[in-house]
Amino acid sequence: MLMTTDPDDLVLDITCGSGTTAYVAEQWGRRWITCDTSRIAIELAKERLMTATYDYYKLAHPEQGISSGFVYKTVPHITLKSIANNEPPAEETLYDQPEVDKKRVRVSGPFTVESLPAPVVKPIDDVGEPDVAETLTTKQEEWRGELLSTGILGKNGNRLDFSRVEPLAGAKYFQAEAETKEAEPKRAIVCFGSETKVMDVRYIDAALEEAGNMYPKPGYIIFAAFQFGPEAGQLVDNAMLPGVTVLKVQMNTDLMTEDLKKKRPKSQSFWLVGQPDVELIHDKRTKDRYRVRVHGFDYYDVKTGKVKSGTDSNIAMWMLDTNYDPMNCIEPQQVFFPMGGKKGGWNKLAKTLHAEIDQDLIEQYAGNESLWFQAEPHTKVAVKIIDDRGIESLRVLTVEEDA
Repeated sequence: MLMTTDPDDLVLDITCGSGTTAYVAEQWGRRWITCDTSRIAIELAKERLMTATYDYYKLAHPEQGISSGFVYKTVPHITLKSIANNEPPAEETLYDQPEVDKKRVRVSGPFTVESLPAPVVKPIDDVGEPDVAETLTTKQEEWRGELLSTGILGKNGNRLDFSRVEPLAGAKYFQAEAETKEAEPKRAIVCFGSETKVMDVRYIDAALEEAGNMYPKPGYIIFAAFQFGPEAGQLVDNAMLPGVTVLKVQMNTDLMTEDLKKKRPKSQSFWLVGQPDVELIHDKRTKDRYRVRVHGFDYYDVKTGKVKSGTDSNIAMWMLDTNYDPMNCIEPQQVFFPMGGKKGGWNKLAKTLHAEIDQDLIEQYAGNESLWFQAEPHTKVAVKIIDDRGIESLRVLTVEEDA
C-alpha cells in the first residue's frame, strides 16, 4: 500500500475476505473499493471497518485536504560523500511514519454497501450471438440437479429433501416441479431467479397468480433466487394461498460458477430465508417519534411443517434506514451487532473511545431495539437483518397516518 499508492488514491480489492485491504487503505488515508461474492465476508469486513479506530495523521496542507499528503518524520541520510566533504547530510522522508495527532482519534469515514448482479461474459472466440434461451435452460437443468442432490437447508441443519426434481412443462414462471421426502410427500413447484437480475415484485406477483390457477394445487411454492428485491422478498413472506406453503430460498453464488463450486455431498446450495419479525413502536406522547424493535426471524420448520418463531439471538447484525427510498439501496442511520457481546461489535470501538462516547448508547447498539427517531406519516422504514448464517432479509414498514 505504501510502496504503490499516495494518500487519497483509490485502491481496488476484488476479493475482500475479512476486509484487510480496505482496513489498511482506511488506515493510511486511501480511498477504497472492495467486493466479494460471500455475504459472510462482506459482513465481516463491514463490522471490522465500522468498529475500528485509526491514528489521526497531521496533514501537510490542511486547507488542501488529504490529497496534499501527511507530515512525515525525517531522518538525516548520511553518506560517505557527505562525510568526506564535510557536508550536511540530506534529509530522508520516512513515508511509513506520518506524524500522529495524539489529541484526536479517527474512525472510518462514510461508505456505502452496494449489491450488483453477476454479469454474463461472452467468450472472446464466440463470434456469434449467444443462445440465451439455451444457456438459461442449461443452467436451470444444473440447478434442478443440485436441488435434488442437496435439498434446501433450514435451521439447525434440517433439510427439505426431494425424491424427484423435474422440468415443469406448460408454465411460464416456474421451471421445476418436485416431490418432497416427507411422511406425506407433497408436490412442489420451483421458480428460479436470474443470475443477472434481482427477483422483483412484478415477477413474483405474476408467478403467484399463475400458481393460483394451477390444478392440482401444489403443496409448496418455492422462490429461489440469488437476490430478492426488497419489496419482492416481503411479498413472498406475506403470500397467503390456502393449503400452500410459500418459501423464500437463497441460492448460493457458487451456483453461478459450476466449475468452481465445491464438490462435496450435501453442499449448502439452497438456504431457507427467514421472515423478519419487526415491530414499529410509536411514542404515544408525541406525534412523530418512533423506534423499531426486532424480535428475530420466523422460520419454516421443515421437520414440523410449521412456522417457528426465532429469537434475536440468531441476529448477527441489523441496520435501520428511517427514511427508506425503494428506488435506492438502504442507507442505514443506525447499525446494531446483537451477537457481538462484550468483546465484539461497537464495544471494540467503545474500549478505545470510552471517554468520548456515551457508554449507554454503545450498549443500545448491541441490542434489538433502535434509538428513537422522527418520522412523518407514510414514511417507509427499512430494517435489514443478517442472521448467523450470513443470509440477509429486508423488512419495510410504513408509518401510518393515525399512529
